[in-house]
Amino acid sequence: MSRYTGPKRRIARRLGVNIFSSPKDPMQQKRNAPPGMHGAKRKKKSDYGLQLTEQQKLKAVYGMLPQKQLVTAYHKALKKSQTKKTHGIHISAAQLFFEALECRLDNIVFRLRLSVSIFGAQQLVSHGHVMVNGKKVNIRSYVVQQDDVVSIKPASRKGPMLALIQTAQTTCRNEIPDYLVVEEEGFAGKLVSMPQKDAVSSFPCVIDIDHVCEFLSHHH
Repeated sequence: MSRYTGPKRRIARRLGVNIFSSPKDPMQQKRNAPPGMHGAKRKKKSDYGLQLTEQQKLKAVYGMLPQKQLVTAYHKALKKSQTKKTHGIHISAAQLFFEALECRLDNIVFRLRLSVSIFGAQQLVSHGHVMVNGKKVNIRSYVVQQDDVVSIKPASRKGPMLALIQTAQTTCRNEIPDYLVVEEEGFAGKLVSMPQKDAVSSFPCVIDIDHVCEFLSHHH
């Protein structure tokens, strides 16, 4: 699957938030208006518009996730929610949908501060620098399970790659969420619990997962 290489600042300005946590915040520029020739004024959005915007923000946070992958993840979560229970308590499709996205391998690599951006994390995985439980995994959409250990391949912990990881660890703005524990001097991390959709502080903005689920249920 190809990696997104389009204009990230334009997307950030359209959504009205520094969605990619860029050091140079696009929203702090003098031209604080939506993209376009004349910077059209923002209008009050309909329910459809609000739900669509939340979906766009969600896709951006996870590295411009393709629509097909987003829809597939939602329908899998919806089907799973019909039978999934923990301690006798029903788990919503929204929670399971969030778990599936948040536990993507590329996202876990980014959350562990092994890359300065989600796009860099995608490259790390695709180029074979990442292991899960000691085995190389180069599929970005691979879903990490509870108690799995995600690590940088020992051979990649030196030279230019080491410099990139050290830069990520010192410059990343995102907080390491409490469902992850860092191991091996920052080169690895363990998923110790499933992420909860209402308790993650590592997003650059607030995203209403329920709105996204409503949009996907009605339009896909």
